[in-house]
Amino acid sequence: MDFAFMRDAFLTLIGGVPLTLNLAFMAVGLGAILAMLLALMRMSGLKVLDWPAQGYVFVFRGTPLLVQIFLIYYGLGQFRPVLQEWGLWTFFREPYWCAVFALTLNTAAYASEIIRGGLQSVPYNQVEAARACGMSGFLLFRRVVFPIAVRQALPAYGSEIILMVKATSLASIITMMEVTGLAAKLISQTFRAVEVFIVAGLIYLILNFIITRIIMAIEWWLSPHLRRPPAVEPRLEAAHV
Repeated sequence: MDFAFMRDAFLTLIGGVPLTLNLAFMAVGLGAILAMLLALMRMSGLKVLDWPAQGYVFVFRGTPLLVQIFLIYYGLGQFRPVLQEWGLWTFFREPYWCAVFALTLNTAAYASEIIRGGLQSVPYNQVEAARACGMSGFLLFRRVVFPIAVRQALPAYGSEIILMVKATSLASIITMMEVTGLAAKLISQTFRAVEVFIVAGLIYLILNFIITRIIMAIEWWLSPHLRRPPAVEPRLEAAHV
């Protein structure tokens, strides 16, 4: 183990962190919007909406992300004339957008089930209490259902964010120079795979540690009713002389 080399490798690989985080949070942000739509489709009670959402979730949860990236980046290239006719080739010819697209579709399938579980976990009596206060429709959803659902879904959704940060490593197979892509390039130059991958793993570990702390802080902020109340010292009455 050459620690001097590992230090240099760390300085090299750290340059891929911005792209790693960019891919992860772009996918998580866009995926959250799609996941909310899918969750509402699943809960609509209409088969015409429920069945397509179920099919989407089944396909993207049941197939490897690596295969999805290959199909989007390499497979869609076979339909280049059609994509050019539709004006989509400028999007799908870029590895960055293909990676974001694949990651978004994948995380949306998992996140939709997390969001659906959070929405279904809202206690019915709280919804009824809000209706008794005159709330309904979007106001009820915004003030009661959504805040409770977010608190319930946040731990599982936090795990999905962490998984997505790690999943960005697969973008290296389509020439994206994020942390793993830079690691593969460095290995091809130095033939020192062990030290390089240890450093790469350490970078991912640091990133996910920071993310978990942020998620825990948000969870603590959203759950004031679960915080331990401060200890109250008994007040001593002043002694009478």
